[in-house]
Amino acid sequence: MAEPKAEPKPEPKTKYDRQLRIWGEQGQNALEKASICLLNCGPTGSETLKNLVLGGIGSITVVDGSKVENGDLGNNFMVSESSLGQPKAKCVCAFLQELNDAVKAKFIEEHPVTLIDTNPSFFSQFTVVIATQLVEASMVKLDRICRDANVMLIFARSYGLSGFVRISVKEHTVIESKPDHFLDDLRLNNPWPELKKFTESIDLDTSDPVAHKHTPYILILVKMANDWAKTHNGKLPSTREEKREFKELIKAKTIAPDEDNYKEAIEASFKVFAPQGISSSNLKRILDDPCSEVDSCSSDFWVMVAALKEFIGNEGGGEAPLEGSIPDMTSSTEIYINLQKLYQAKAEADFIIVGQHVRDILKKIGRDPLSISNDLIKSFCKNARKLTVCRYKSIEEEFNSPILPEMQKYLSDEEYSVAVGFYILLRAVDRFSANYNAFPGQFDGAMDEEISRLKTTAVSLLTDLGCNGSPLPEDLINEMCRYGAAELHAVAAYIGGVASQEVIKLITRQFVPMSGTFIFNGIDHKSQLLSL
Repeated sequence: MAEPKAEPKPEPKTKYDRQLRIWGEQGQNALEKASICLLNCGPTGSETLKNLVLGGIGSITVVDGSKVENGDLGNNFMVSESSLGQPKAKCVCAFLQELNDAVKAKFIEEHPVTLIDTNPSFFSQFTVVIATQLVEASMVKLDRICRDANVMLIFARSYGLSGFVRISVKEHTVIESKPDHFLDDLRLNNPWPELKKFTESIDLDTSDPVAHKHTPYILILVKMANDWAKTHNGKLPSTREEKREFKELIKAKTIAPDEDNYKEAIEASFKVFAPQGISSSNLKRILDDPCSEVDSCSSDFWVMVAALKEFIGNEGGGEAPLEGSIPDMTSSTEIYINLQKLYQAKAEADFIIVGQHVRDILKKIGRDPLSISNDLIKSFCKNARKLTVCRYKSIEEEFNSPILPEMQKYLSDEEYSVAVGFYILLRAVDRFSANYNAFPGQFDGAMDEEISRLKTTAVSLLTDLGCNGSPLPEDLINEMCRYGAAELHAVAAYIGGVASQEVIKLITRQFVPMSGTFIFNGIDHKSQLLSL
C-alpha cells in the first residue's frame, strides 16, 4: 500500500494572506527577519509570543528558569500534565514551535533576573525584548541595558484583574503611520502646471448633460477656485461668508438634480479652504527637530527628512512631495484615468527629486549614496505628511520623576482614579515584595495585616512621588491583596494581545505605537493610557 503524500506547505503569501493586507510584504518581511526574546513564559508571556509566532516572526528565544507546576496547568494553555516538573521554557517553546514550524525557536533555562544581572550583553542580539512579570528593580536595570544597546523593549504584566503594557525605546520613527483620518493630498488650492492645464481643457458650462454630470469634483473645484482667485486679488475663500458664497457658486453650476459630481464638489469644498503648504504640526516638528541636521551617524529616516527639508524649501515650493493617489469619485472612465496618471506622474517626479537629494546628502556625510533603497524613499515620499517620531522616557526617569501635575490630575479625576490606583499599587506590591520577600496575599496568613502593610507602602510611594495626601481607594488596596500576585488567564491573554500588537507596530514600523503606560482595569473592563 502506497504511503499517503505529505501535505504541501502553504506558500507564505497564502499562509499570511490576511495580515499581508494590513501591513503588506514589506511589513511581513520585517517580521520574518526579527528576533524576539521573551523573559518569563507564564500565561502573559506565552500569550504574547503565541500571537507573534502565528504572525510569522523570524525567531524566538524563551528565557525562564522555573519548572512546570500544578498551578501552571490552570492558567497556561501551553503546558499540560505531561509537562509537570519539566523546564517551563522548554515546554512552552515546543508548543509554540508546533503552531508555526517556519519560526526558529529556542529556550534558555535561566531566571531572567539572573541574566539581567550577570550577562547584560546577551540582549543586544535581539530586535525586541519582551519582558513579562518583572519587578521594578529588574525593569529599571533591563531598560538601561536595552537603551544602551538600542534594542526595542516592551514590558507586560498581569496581576489579578489588572495589568499594564509599556514600551521603552529612545526613539522610534514611523513612515507608514496610517492614520484613520487624513486630508487627501489633492492640491485643489495649489495645483501644479500640468493639473492647471488639464483643468483648462474642461468646460463646466458644456451643454452635453452626460459630460456635465461626469466631470470629477477635483476638476470642478480647481477650476472654480482659480476663477474665484482671479476676482479676489489672488486669494481663496477664508471667511465663513466667502466659503458659503463659494459653495453657492458650485450649486449654481448644477443643471440636473442627479448630478452627484457637483454634490461631491460641495461636500469636498473644505479641501479648497485648507491652508497651502505644510499644515501638519507633527511634520513641522520633525522638520525642525535637531536630528534633521544629519551626520555620518544619522539613521536613514533622518537623512530622508533632511532631503525632504531641501525639497520643500526648493523644488516643492513649500509643499511636501505629492502622494499620487486620488479617491473614488463620480467621473467618466477616461477623465478619471487621465487624472490618475497626472497625479502619479507628479508624485514620481517629486520622488526622483527627493531621491537625488538623498543621494547628495549621503555622499556629503561620507556614506554610500545608494545605501537607502528607492523603495524606501518612495514610501517616505508617499507618506511624508504623516511621518511620526516617538520618543519614550526611560523607566527610571518615569519611576523617579513622573510628571507631577499629570499624576495629581489622574488621582483626583474620577475617570482615571482606578487606572492610576492600579499603576501605583503595581509599583507598591514590588516594594512590598522587596521588603517582605513575598507579594501581598501570596501566601495564606493574616490578610488584615497584609492590607495594612500594602496601604503603608502605597502611601510611602505616593509621598516619595510628591503626591502627599492623595489616598488610594481602600477597596482597591484590598483587591490587590486578594489577587496574591496571581496571573489569571483571561487577563494574561488580553495583556498579551495588546503587547503583541505593539511589538508588531515596532517591528514593521507601521501604525503609531502607544505612548505612555497602558493600564487594564479588569474590575470595570476599562483600558486607559497614562502619560507620566
